[in-house]
Order: sequence, then structure tokens, then C-alpha cells
Amino acid sequence: MTIKVLGYAAHSPTDALVPYSFERRDPRPDDVTIEILYCGVCHSDLHTARNDWGGTIYPVVPGHEIIGRVTAVGPAVTKFKVGDAVGVGCLVDSCRECDPCEHGHEQYCDGAVFTYSAVDPKDGRVTQGGYSQRVVVTERFVLRIPEGLDLKGAAPLLCAGITTYSPLRHWGVKKGSKVAVTGLGGLGHMGLKIAKAMGAEVTLFTRSPGKEADARRLGADHIVLSNDPAAMKSVAGKFDLIVDTVPYVHDLNPYIPTLAVNGTLVLVGYLGPLDDALNTAPLVFRRKAVAGSLIGGLPETQEMLDFCAEHGLTADVEMIRMDEINAAYERMLKSDVKYRFVIDMASLKG
Repeated sequence: MTIKVLGYAAHSPTDALVPYSFERRDPRPDDVTIEILYCGVCHSDLHTARNDWGGTIYPVVPGHEIIGRVTAVGPAVTKFKVGDAVGVGCLVDSCRECDPCEHGHEQYCDGAVFTYSAVDPKDGRVTQGGYSQRVVVTERFVLRIPEGLDLKGAAPLLCAGITTYSPLRHWGVKKGSKVAVTGLGGLGHMGLKIAKAMGAEVTLFTRSPGKEADARRLGADHIVLSNDPAAMKSVAGKFDLIVDTVPYVHDLNPYIPTLAVNGTLVLVGYLGPLDDALNTAPLVFRRKAVAGSLIGGLPETQEMLDFCAEHGLTADVEMIRMDEINAAYERMLKSDVKYRFVIDMASLKG
């Protein structure tokens, strides 16, 4: 029996999000049914609602930073019970058979099923996200929220947290590593917190001198103005890893000289072509690299949540009502949030 749900959806690239009634699937034996308590607001939500990347299936209910409580479990579910605090991130299924899936990297599966605006191959339904009352998700793609982790602040960990944790973990950041984060927003503020908790010496690259106090509060040991040539020269050859969270076209060339030999700049915020050609000479002569990284698989995301609980890390959030989402999108475009909006889903009434 399908589950009737109220959410907020965009019906075209130019429409505001409005209340929308729809049905969740009939729960399968391995499904977990979740009452959604909080949902973070990601730039990806806005991009999808406005079809910035193409391929959006309308109407679309965004939201992939979902925190809730289990209200029912299927007979094959073994890891969760009614009442558990759980999370759902950017993925709700995958093929489960390919090499990435077998190694816990479901985010790189060709058959990955995203939380919204994707087609579930099992029943042909279009997936709808967390700007809604309830969600039904297969057990494998549900995450346990550790006790003591603030549920509101935990919501953005399911995208912003894992998007920055994954490259820090993959490139082996540890005590004494020299890490820089480019951009101080939803992703960047989590990058600072997590890198610092891993023991790294952390630097923020920013074009805004007014961000220094906040950056230091969040974990930065140093702040470098990326539009100051002298400041950039002062950190030449320093960084083992740069996590670039900037979500728009920007020139990477000024950052490459700041990498140490064998250093890597990893892009996590921007999808698409870069306007300025990348000068490969510094890469070749110092074995530097430019790479990309996409969220994390389910095992790594659970590891990230446990790490954040151990170190007392959550996102800095501003709570909003569901009916404030369109204004929140406009504020996001102006970078007018510190540092993640989270929707109180109790405000969504039928």
C-alpha cells in the first residue's frame, strides 16, 4: 500500500516551490519508513529545481540531507528498529553488484539512484527528496545517527560533511598534514572543521578579509587572501591537499603553485568546464595533481558520522520553516547564510 505524503516541489525551472501531494512506494521487505524531522538545503537542491545541470524530472521535491526517525521496518530489516534516529543522504540505491558497490563506493556506481529526480529501476517511479513528511528507503542506504549528535546540525553532514570528509580521508590527511580549503560556505565550513579534527594545519583561501574571525572559530590556523599575489607567494609549495569548495567557474592556476611536491587540489564544489586553461607545467615538474571527488559511499558516510560524533562536530545552521524555502534559495545565491539552512519539517502541515 503506497504512502500519501505532502512535500514542496518545483514544477518547472522558473516556478517557485509550492506544496505538493504525492505517494511514496509500497514498502519492500528491506525498506525503512522514516518520518522526516529536518532536511538541510544544499546548492544542489537549487540547481536541480532550476534545471541548471539539465535532466531534472518535474515535478521535483528536492532535499538530500535528511534526518528523521524510523516509523516502520520491513521483515528483512536487521539494522534498524522503530524509534531510531537515522539519516538519508544523496543516494537511495545502486546496482549493488559493480566494483564500486562491492568496495563501498556506491556514489561511483553507474546505476546509482539519487535521492530525488532519478528513476528507481525496480519500479520505474521517480524519486522525491526530503522536503517532505516521510520517505521510504532500502535499509542499505539508511545511516545510523550516533547518540549525542545534534539532529539539526547533523542534517548537512549527509552532503556537506561527507563531501569534504571523503577527500580528506582518501588523501590521507592526518596530524601534521598541511591542508587548505578554498571558499567558506556550506562545504567550506565543514572542511575546516573536519580537517582540524583530523589534526591538520588548516588554511582558508578566501577573497574576503572579513571572514577571518569566523574562519578561525571554525578551525583555520591561517587565512590567505587569494587575490593578494604577495600572500599567495608566501605559501608557495606548502599544501599537501587543497579542498576546493567554490561552486562556480574560477581560475585554478593561482592555487597550483601553493601545492607541495606530490600535492593535490581536489574539486568538490563545481561541476562543468573551466574557462581558464590549466597550466600543466607545475603539475609535471612537481608531480602535482588536480582531481575531483563526489560525496562518499555508505560505509564512509557512516564513518564520517561516527567521526563527527566523536569530535563533537556538526554544521552551523540557520533553521527555517518549509514555507521559507524560496526566500532561502535567493539568500543562498547571495551567500547570505552561515552556513547551511535546515528546514524544520514540523512546519510542513497538511
